[in-house]
Amino acid sequence: MVNLIASKKGSGKTKRIIDLANERLKDTAGNIVFIDNDKKHMYQLKHDLRFISMDEYPIQSQDEFVGFVCGVISNDYDIEDIYIDGLFKVMDVEMQGLPKLVDRLEDISKSFNINFTMTVSCDTTTIPETLGTYIKA
Repeated sequence: MVNLIASKKGSGKTKRIIDLANERLKDTAGNIVFIDNDKKHMYQLKHDLRFISMDEYPIQSQDEFVGFVCGVISNDYDIEDIYIDGLFKVMDVEMQGLPKLVDRLEDISKSFNINFTMTVSCDTTTIPETLGTYIKA
């Protein structure tokens, strides 16, 4: 399953995704990965989560990012959830590329039974209608 948390910058998306990841630890026997564009929020996450700061890796394109995610998954078959904060910051993708990325992550989600939750800073009216079912209220 893929979920998008979308709203304007400064609306509390990061706090919300951190809370969701920390809360999920109570309900899962598997592993959780949290991907962020930097280490700024690392210490707000419980230490049982696997934190990845993308500023340490030369990932730019959508293809590179999907390959990176697949590499993380191939290294740990117990991953149940992947949280990605600031999707537009962890790679070079814009709103028009979002549907393709979501489709690719949905395929990965189904193949490996992994949930993806991502934050997107934008005006929700700019999100393509095809992604409406992925928006998490």
